[in-house]
Amino acid sequence: MAIYLKNATFIDWQTLEFKTSNIKVNSGINNGFEFINEIPINLNQELIDCTGKYVTKSFVCGHHHIYSALARGMSAPKKNPENFYEILQYVWWTLDKCLDKDMIEASALTTAIACAKSGTTFVIDHHASPFAVEGSLEIIAKAFEKVGLSHLLCYEISDRDELEIAEKGLSETENYLKYNQGLVGLHASFTVSDDTLKKAISIADKYKSGLHIHVAEDKYDQEHCVNNYKQRVVERLNNSGGLSSSKTILGHCLHLSDNEKTIIRNSNAWVVQNSESNLNNNVGYFDSRGLGENIMLGTDGMHSDMLRSAKSAFYVGQGFDSIDYSGVYKRFRNAHNYLSTNNFSGDGDNNLVILDYDSPTEFNQNNFLGHFLFGIESKHVQHVISNGKLIVKDRFIQTVNENDILNSSKELSKLLWKKMSK
Repeated sequence: MAIYLKNATFIDWQTLEFKTSNIKVNSGINNGFEFINEIPINLNQELIDCTGKYVTKSFVCGHHHIYSALARGMSAPKKNPENFYEILQYVWWTLDKCLDKDMIEASALTTAIACAKSGTTFVIDHHASPFAVEGSLEIIAKAFEKVGLSHLLCYEISDRDELEIAEKGLSETENYLKYNQGLVGLHASFTVSDDTLKKAISIADKYKSGLHIHVAEDKYDQEHCVNNYKQRVVERLNNSGGLSSSKTILGHCLHLSDNEKTIIRNSNAWVVQNSESNLNNNVGYFDSRGLGENIMLGTDGMHSDMLRSAKSAFYVGQGFDSIDYSGVYKRFRNAHNYLSTNNFSGDGDNNLVILDYDSPTEFNQNNFLGHFLFGIESKHVQHVISNGKLIVKDRFIQTVNENDILNSSKELSKLLWKKMSK
């Protein structure tokens, strides 16, 4: 079943060219759309009047953490963290150990809903649940697909919970990659031994995948690497063969030497920026200078709003980065290039957002970037089409019962918080 968009103003996400036309959106993964002169008579398919609305490609989140979805509003940790390591220890590593399969599913469903309603139809996620590892990626995948989102998942392999859990992470990763597109997730250098790193890279090579790992998010990551391996984090990854794949994603990349930036720039790897998370954890500021062009944006689980992430990257970058209007838009859209370059499915041209953007000023190709930064927000997302299927209509999710899911997640969050307090 096709979807017809009447009197749409289409904005090409690459050229920013504006074109007014009727549009036929074809269904199916990796399908496209067609500009048509007239809407068929006696149409028995979905028709959306887009008069005065703007249609453009939907969004991609380059780095998410669905496992953090039930954290909102929880009580303070047992100890007030004094540094980033303690934030991990007393907040996130406490939370992820308490997750069970029902909580994982609720986290995935609520995250998928939030993504869809803000215009994001493809999510690259980095998951952790040390005591509910087996089958966790399949649970997330099914939840995303139920809502209507495409995905690229990985499990966060780590030695922080001892060898048995690390081995479970490796097994979960391999079992998932046998039948699904995905990545090989690693937490960070300071929680990954040489043996585990070697095994993870071996799995990535075997399934022609790449790594997805946090890199130098905090200075501690570099200090640990130098003290234990006599090299810096990026050097360690590079010397291990971890940067050879164009599918590899390096998260954060805040505390890098010039040599590390050169290694990344000359590699095939991609960097994902997460400005608001960096601010929240007080770990530093992203500086793209010397890193090259393969930079995209994520949320790091802070939220699911990619328009918000783009604005944050721009504002923070005024004092700590080299970034302009076109530069932040390029990072915002670079995840599409990452996916297409690596032949991942689910981000075809029939992934679209219809914006009800009531600008008080003229809006056109020449001033699009100014509107992108200072005007367009997720509240303007009225309809969302994912793989040719209408998943958000008039700001309401069409594929699942949002109220039932939110009510269930609220009850599960209480159980999670109770477990965390013990």
